[in-house]
Amino acid sequence: MSPGDEHEASGGYGGTGQTRTRLPDTGSDPYGTPRRGPRSSSRSLVTVVGVVVLLIAAIAFANRGGGDSPSAGGSTDKPETAATAPSGKRPVGAKTAGIPTGYAKDEQGAQSAATNYGIALGSADMYNTEKRHAIVNTVYAPDVAAAQLPAFDQVYSRASFLEKIGLNKDGSAPSGQTFVSRVIPVGTKVTSFSDSTATVALWYTSLFGLSGEGSTNPVTESWYTTTYQLKWVDGDWKVTDFTQEDGPVPVGRDQRASTAEDMTKAVEEYGGFTYAR
Repeated sequence: MSPGDEHEASGGYGGTGQTRTRLPDTGSDPYGTPRRGPRSSSRSLVTVVGVVVLLIAAIAFANRGGGDSPSAGGSTDKPETAATAPSGKRPVGAKTAGIPTGYAKDEQGAQSAATNYGIALGSADMYNTEKRHAIVNTVYAPDVAAAQLPAFDQVYSRASFLEKIGLNKDGSAPSGQTFVSRVIPVGTKVTSFSDSTATVALWYTSLFGLSGEGSTNPVTESWYTTTYQLKWVDGDWKVTDFTQEDGPVPVGRDQRASTAEDMTKAVEEYGGFTYAR
């Protein structure tokens, strides 16, 4: 959950995963105010917030049908993987705490679970105590959730952490500003699968920051790959652990950054998606 630049507090999510947390580099931000200096990160914070960071939601899979044909080189050095693509199967119909649940006990179900759970763990809702508890209890295996909740609470309620990312002590955005923390999935890959466990890598871009006049932490974009360890528990896939790494990062285009007003309007008008292969 990550989580979330996130701040590397995010991008990743809480738990025992490996992640980092950092602030925008020093300089002038798109909103015309100087940014804060880079944040300091601690291993414990990184560990707790990996998946989080939150970075998650206006989501759209850059699905690319790949078929099962071998690559042009025919190399057998790389593991055989299928490109993320629609399966035609009926999406899940149930939700718990607003998060899609009830996935199929197959590789596609595991990919859908990892994607939707990643979106929830990287959302701004992780900064609200009640919503955070609901998310963690929904996406994590029961025993893992019970063990990780105290760590999540410690991180997300830490005054120094909230101050660094520009939020109030209660996790809310300053007056006149909008907090953005969204994960936008690009694709998934199953690296291992058995009858009761699965390992799924989720490649995504994230948006994190504060939109609005006077923000010292403008909304920025980051790219990460978070690998989730999933376990089949009580008829559904649940997260037991995760690791996170930067990239792959595409070459950026020379596009002008939007104004604070346009960014805030977009965040308020464009909702996020849920996924099922």
